[in-house]
Amino acid sequence: MSSIAGVAGVGNGAATTVAATVPVDLYRGIVFPNHMRELRRAHGYAKLLPLAAAIPDIPYIRLSKIERGEVVARPEELRHIAAALGIAPETLLIDPDAPGFDIARWAEPFRDGSDIDIAEERFAVLLGAAVRALRANDAALTIAAIERDHGLPPVNLSRLENAQKTFARWNGSVRQSLYSLFGVSGEAALRALIEDRHRSGALDAFLSSVSDPAERLARSRDRIAELRAALASGQPGTARPGRAAPVHATVPAPTNVPAATIPVYSTGLPGGLIAAEATSEQVAAPENVSPQAFAVRTSRATLGPGLPVQTLLIADPARSPSPGGLVLLREEQGWRLLAIESNRSGGMTGFSLHPEYEVPLDDCDPARLAPVVTATFP
Repeated sequence: MSSIAGVAGVGNGAATTVAATVPVDLYRGIVFPNHMRELRRAHGYAKLLPLAAAIPDIPYIRLSKIERGEVVARPEELRHIAAALGIAPETLLIDPDAPGFDIARWAEPFRDGSDIDIAEERFAVLLGAAVRALRANDAALTIAAIERDHGLPPVNLSRLENAQKTFARWNGSVRQSLYSLFGVSGEAALRALIEDRHRSGALDAFLSSVSDPAERLARSRDRIAELRAALASGQPGTARPGRAAPVHATVPAPTNVPAATIPVYSTGLPGGLIAAEATSEQVAAPENVSPQAFAVRTSRATLGPGLPVQTLLIADPARSPSPGGLVLLREEQGWRLLAIESNRSGGMTGFSLHPEYEVPLDDCDPARLAPVVTATFP
């Protein structure tokens, strides 16, 4: 095991060490450094849980991920947090280019105290690059195909492609899915295959997408600037896709239309999906939705008889999902309609009945979620 003290360059924007030409950014999972932890403690909340109780609009797990910088907050989430603390929302934002800001120092309170195994971090990066390369070189290897044929859910696929865990931290089911995906018999064969592809140069083009401190800093800088602008303008705004963006980039965002009407998506696809292509139908927009709002007309009773076919749903990506509601999840080929429930850990789970499908929503990029705000039954 190698401790963090032995890692070269763990200062601001340079948390990279080269282990056999593989860049290992120890802070690759941090996309949104912020002042939330220090301001929470300064305003009397020694622990996060009491603050979460004061912000019912944000589930505890998502609030924790925001504080730890693992997900980018939405403008309205920053407003909720700031209101609970009695501060201006803008004070939660950090300037990652400010003199003296050090990502290593910022991240230190969130470490679990365990040593960092650089060899395993290196393999996690190589594995992420190998999965990306595999999909880039095979057009038939879609997200849906990987889940169907190899049993690897989209959420875990995204985590693997971004090296969010070392191999030892993945459970047996994910490991078996990887063996199936790469056509190997077990861990030793997988490691040998990945190392061989790295030596051949086949992974070089994908490494920076997985682990590059300069790219991480650029993404954080851009998203924080967008949040600052949205807060200043008073608009709800939306965070741009995070690291998972390359996985989902083939699905277009809803097209903005005049405030009076919004587009309707209604074309049914296999697997219970709704095509992310607007039809010629337009419907009146409710007064309280953002310009990104759109509508879908269900073509299957994917949630059972309680939501019949031809129900018209209006969704707004600028809203936050909440338990008991409905949400549209953007996938590679279209939108998936899910009901939302709270799970045992306090997070949110989205599910459908036909087909049977379940996904932890707190692990999804917020830019992929469009909560349903109204439903009109046929």
